[in-house]
Amino acid sequence: MSRIIHAYEAPDLSALARTIKRELDARAEKPGHVEILNILSRAAGYRNYQHLKAARAAEGRMAEPVAEAPAVDFQKVEVAARCFDAAGVLARWPAKTSLQQLCLWRLWSAFPAGEEMDERQVNDLLKRRHAFGDHALLRREMVNQRLLSRSTDCRVYRRVERQPPPDALALIRLAPSPVSGAR
Repeated sequence: MSRIIHAYEAPDLSALARTIKRELDARAEKPGHVEILNILSRAAGYRNYQHLKAARAAEGRMAEPVAEAPAVDFQKVEVAARCFDAAGVLARWPAKTSLQQLCLWRLWSAFPAGEEMDERQVNDLLKRRHAFGDHALLRREMVNQRLLSRSTDCRVYRRVERQPPPDALALIRLAPSPVSGAR
């Protein structure tokens, strides 16, 4: 078992000495190892040794740098947004795979969360949300990108709940009000 070393610091050496003396004088016999750890911890302002260890662990966790969210590529979002018309309908299928994936995320946001849909419902929703006449391509790509899940017999579809990447979130936020009849 490896030993974890805890740095010890007391704000006032004189108060530390007084506290230790008071604790030792109150005892009839010599304190054991754990009791000495608790005395030292109380002298430094903690309730006991466990409190000191927990405070130091929390201090270490708080000192770790927080990972920043990746930046949004607004130029890419703007290009993907041009694939949609003013009503939020996907007017054309982009040639670049990265733009296709962004467009699929925007379609994903139109699917109801936590609801099972049959293939006809999925097709109807996709037909309302695109204008280039290939809902099967969109459905297949959404399954391939794991934005939709489907049963092995392809009868039941469900939106896969995931956190969209920052670029996709920016594109989703640009979406106009829902198309009439859409969910």
